[in-house]
Amino acid sequence: MAFNIASSPHAHSRRSTRDLMRTVILCCAFGVAAQWYFFGWGTLINILLASTVAVSAEAIILKLRQRPVLPYLRDNSALLTGVLIGISIPPLAPWWITVIGVVFAIVIAKHLYGGLGQNLFNPAMVAYVVLLISFPVQMTTWLPPQSLAAEPVSFIDSVLTIFTGFTQDGFSAHQLRASVDGVTMATPLDTLKTSLTTGLTTTETLAKPIFGTIAGIGWEWINLGFLIGGLVMLKMRVIQWHIPVGMLGALFVISSLGFLFNPDGTASPLIHLFSGATMLGAFFIATDPVSAATTPKGRLVFGALIGILVYLIRTWGGFPDGIAFSVLLANMCVPLIDYYTRPRTFGHK
Repeated sequence: MAFNIASSPHAHSRRSTRDLMRTVILCCAFGVAAQWYFFGWGTLINILLASTVAVSAEAIILKLRQRPVLPYLRDNSALLTGVLIGISIPPLAPWWITVIGVVFAIVIAKHLYGGLGQNLFNPAMVAYVVLLISFPVQMTTWLPPQSLAAEPVSFIDSVLTIFTGFTQDGFSAHQLRASVDGVTMATPLDTLKTSLTTGLTTTETLAKPIFGTIAGIGWEWINLGFLIGGLVMLKMRVIQWHIPVGMLGALFVISSLGFLFNPDGTASPLIHLFSGATMLGAFFIATDPVSAATTPKGRLVFGALIGILVYLIRTWGGFPDGIAFSVLLANMCVPLIDYYTRPRTFGHK
């Protein structure tokens, strides 16, 4: 008898990798819908472009590696990578940003290590970090929410800006960042970080129009959407609770301590939890079954490490968010975490 050993992802269910990946993509819909509502059609265009490029790159590299194309494409792993990259990129980023990121994720971060189950790092986050370091201007050009935008962007304008750089009226993505009062806007986390470095207090910063009831206008609803999608995945047992609870719990605890001791110089726990890519990272990125820790205790440690790193980077680092960097740094620690959190052998005294 032959005993076949398959690479990760491994799941204690009767579902195939194809079904698991498809479910994750569908559960992204809650957060994607909120992102489309507040930031326009660019998000959906980026997702479509990134998904198309991801599947195409996967097919080409599989052909070059002389692997069967259709069976590997049907596992939906490349499609999920494209969706996550499309979500993470600013809505009106140039088309070539998306193409470069997706090709790097599929070819370098995934297939250079042997393909699905062999990659050490989350491919989508590797691509995001490469793009952020290489093209910081394009990767930080987020628009203000539609309700605050001086020039609302239509579907046609979104397509034109992504592929030509300008809307029908000649506005560039940088010009579209202006709010109704003419102020160029950034994301809530970036606004808070910049304001604190210029001497403003947290209370004074939160009075700016970009901030809503809980965190930032639009961003709090986007995070709530990804939270709902994550809870659906937990209910369906697509992912396990350890990593999201470890990450969100650690981020809440450490941000609460920081806010308790320095309320005028740090963000509140609610801002950390409902701004940026927190919920997307906790439920859809950190839980990657290939690059995350595998033992139950290890997953808790892995998630907690990401949460702590996110707080440190947001508070003292050079980047306003830090989800991608935190996930990649935690990926490096997975072998060590798994080694020291191995469960006791059954029957061992």
